[in-house]
Amino acid sequence: MKNFDHLDLDGHLLKLLITVVDCGSVTQAAARLGVTQSAVSHQIERLRAITGDALFVKSGRGIVATSRALTLAQQARPLLEQMQAFVHTGAFDPERLQQVFTIAANDLQRDLLLPDLLARLHREAPRVSLHVIPSDVPSADMLRAQNCHLVISPRPPEATDILHRRLFTDRYRVFYDASQRPPPAGRKAYEAAQHVTVVHQPQRPLDIDDWLQAKGVRRHVAVTLASFAGIATFVRGTQRLTTLPGLLRNSLLHGLADAPVPMATPSMPMYAIWHLRHQKDPVHIWLRQCLFEVAQRVTSEVSQSG
Repeated sequence: MKNFDHLDLDGHLLKLLITVVDCGSVTQAAARLGVTQSAVSHQIERLRAITGDALFVKSGRGIVATSRALTLAQQARPLLEQMQAFVHTGAFDPERLQQVFTIAANDLQRDLLLPDLLARLHREAPRVSLHVIPSDVPSADMLRAQNCHLVISPRPPEATDILHRRLFTDRYRVFYDASQRPPPAGRKAYEAAQHVTVVHQPQRPLDIDDWLQAKGVRRHVAVTLASFAGIATFVRGTQRLTTLPGLLRNSLLHGLADAPVPMATPSMPMYAIWHLRHQKDPVHIWLRQCLFEVAQRVTSEVSQSG
């Protein structure tokens, strides 16, 4: 770092570093930042000169970050957020906002809410973008690491620095192929069928599966998948059943029939979850309010159509 001063760094370089680390590709980083690949490459060279580290090395068709780059990106995230808070203290102009919001969501939450959320954001802030990552089983550390702004999940982490608000409540339904079988008439028929379900990594069953097992419901699970994607493929054309949130009927399970679970089951709440540091940030307050509006409208429309 000889001949370089810390003032040689600016917000654009920090944002570029984070984006290239997240994307693992100069091409994808350029697309997300809205600049050319050569501009990204030039800025990476600047960062290399400033830090005295290679930062990114080739790996197959892409690039991987060095340990030094990962450390610097982790340090850069809170610095960028502090810059944004400095600018946006009090009122802010969404039309001038240029920011990537990272949201963790699974297949259901992503398909149900996030396309409409992006459309809602773009009505006021056309230059913002979303980076969607898997939520899996969210942890407090996911939000503390400062590379995730919101998590959508039925499981808010239990921590004093993590906040949440309910978005909606769904009911579990039994999905099946009506051309192959009728819905299960009772618990006996339900237990006798083959079932398809989801086990989130690492080895975390769905809440409904834990609940059914605790109630002594014995099922033969023929297939487990890591996400909701692919469930319909294993049900369609067979007599198998899957017990999942009813809202999936409008996306990944579209075309399958559904019926009530043949026993009383708990409902499934869904929450928006964020870190305490974002609680009073005007930009994040606006982001959350947009999400709340979308969730209320979308789930109301789905309920009426169902």
